[in-house]
Amino acid sequence: MKNLEQKIRTALAAALQNTFSIAVEPATISLQPTRKEFAGTFTFVTFPYTKQAGKGPEQIGQALGEYLKENAPEISGFNVVKGFLNLEIGENVWLELFREMLGNTEGKLPDTGKKIVVEYSSPNTNKPLHLGHLRNNFLGYSVSEILEAAGNHVTKVNLVNDRGIHICKSMLAYQLFGNEETPEQAGIKGDHLAGRYYVMFDKAYKQEIDELVKNGMEVETAKKEAPLMKEAQEMLKKWEQGDAEVLALWKQMNAWVYQGFDETYQNIGVDFHKYYYESETYLLGKERVEEGLAKGVFYKKPDGSVWVDLKEEGLDEKLVLRADGTSVYITQDLGTAELKYQEFSYDTSVYVIADEQNYHMQVLKAILKNLGKPYADGIYHLSYGMVDLPSGKMKSREGTVVDADELVEEMNETARRKTEELGKIEGFSEMEAKELYHKLAMGALKYFLLKVDPKKRMLFNPEESIEFQGNTGPFIQYTHARIAAILRKAAEMDIAYDEAAFAKVPALHETEAEVIVQLGGYEKMVQEAANLFAPSIVAQYAYELAKAYNRFYTEVSIFQETNLETRSFRIALSGQVARTIKKAMGLLGIQVPDRM
Repeated sequence: MKNLEQKIRTALAAALQNTFSIAVEPATISLQPTRKEFAGTFTFVTFPYTKQAGKGPEQIGQALGEYLKENAPEISGFNVVKGFLNLEIGENVWLELFREMLGNTEGKLPDTGKKIVVEYSSPNTNKPLHLGHLRNNFLGYSVSEILEAAGNHVTKVNLVNDRGIHICKSMLAYQLFGNEETPEQAGIKGDHLAGRYYVMFDKAYKQEIDELVKNGMEVETAKKEAPLMKEAQEMLKKWEQGDAEVLALWKQMNAWVYQGFDETYQNIGVDFHKYYYESETYLLGKERVEEGLAKGVFYKKPDGSVWVDLKEEGLDEKLVLRADGTSVYITQDLGTAELKYQEFSYDTSVYVIADEQNYHMQVLKAILKNLGKPYADGIYHLSYGMVDLPSGKMKSREGTVVDADELVEEMNETARRKTEELGKIEGFSEMEAKELYHKLAMGALKYFLLKVDPKKRMLFNPEESIEFQGNTGPFIQYTHARIAAILRKAAEMDIAYDEAAFAKVPALHETEAEVIVQLGGYEKMVQEAANLFAPSIVAQYAYELAKAYNRFYTEVSIFQETNLETRSFRIALSGQVARTIKKAMGLLGIQVPDRM
């Protein structure tokens, strides 16, 4: 498709020169997709050339169209609508383009030589993953796959937030209320057990605040003076000092949580090349604080806390080290950024973090710039909107989050119910049916969360996501399964559908040409999605391709076609659509079944 567009740009440049003596570089010529209500594939806008040509936009379009029809073999016809020249492409061109596609099964763009690190997931070890984490994980994984397909060298990393005051809250609650309970005894995953105690801490903490306020203390003062909060802060200090008892509890609870996380990651189909732990990066961050103090980038307040003044950058003052010497989030982020650069010498470091942290990321980049770090400009914040439910916003402390594991299980059950209602599992064993339900559930969930522009806040609707019609994952998955059935039938009938089998296709149906146009746009789509870090572009492409194929499937016959070459061509076209759907959905982390 790219070569075809280049040929048309070159032909348009020649047409402008020979018809109106207007010199234009082919690369600067812009082509747009023709609107569906008009005949054509590419549209050239003539308005910008009226002054130079001394003609109206419609006259320019007519003259250029006539020139192209005579001199450009790719152009079979044209029509002019006001200042828009719509160009129709000849059938032989589409067939040639289709043959080129069959020879290119890689689906990956040329190597750029660029190194990109994508950091995503970044869970806290005081609670299990929830719905918001799912959007983060699916975004990070998909963006990594897209960037890789666009020819980049991608490393997927996970920075685990395994230390800090929030972790100490769960640990303290476990000390106070846990009675040495284990995940096995509780009958739940380790990450769920830690989350249970995080909620317990918050409940007991609020009770203490209420008591202090009743006795006349201001609310903000009560939050600081509550005994539980002071104990948690003391525990954090002990952790940083290497207290044996605190470290033993921390290691035990984190081990439970990691096992739980691993189960969830495997179940939702995401992975990582490298794990970082804040417990290992915060010390390097403290070194950067010392460096910043020496360079005059940071300053100390009378209480001993360390700050940075970023008002000149349009930001504010930011704490980088507490008065008691304990680190904050930005401290360890400074360390992690350096460690990633030391290990991977990245050109770009993508942080998949919710838009609630926009300010934090601006501060991180500004500090690294002020420290003169060579990797500061390579930092890119892939900011995404939060996920809401019909019931409202989620809060981990109050235990009102939608647990990721429970949601996946509910999606599996919904997929089972919907599939059985439609009678789509005839001949499946119990294990095969279970695998299908999970593929459909994850396809529905991932597609629903990824089809929306990452920057937009979104409302998740489980029932809507798993419909088999409309812009959903299961609709696209079903299209792939339908084609797989066609290919099986062709194999049973011993029908050849290689290039030799359709060397002389008599004529193309308009739906066949439309499908080829969609197929031809795959590489351009991958590049655009990579440039914009936007899986939503891939999702829309997969949907449009599935729609185009289903129109073709509805309007023409495949196995009842009497012309054998046309029949073979249609089977080959179906096969290429299936391969392309599989590649596109794979970029979203979605598996497509061969049977439904």
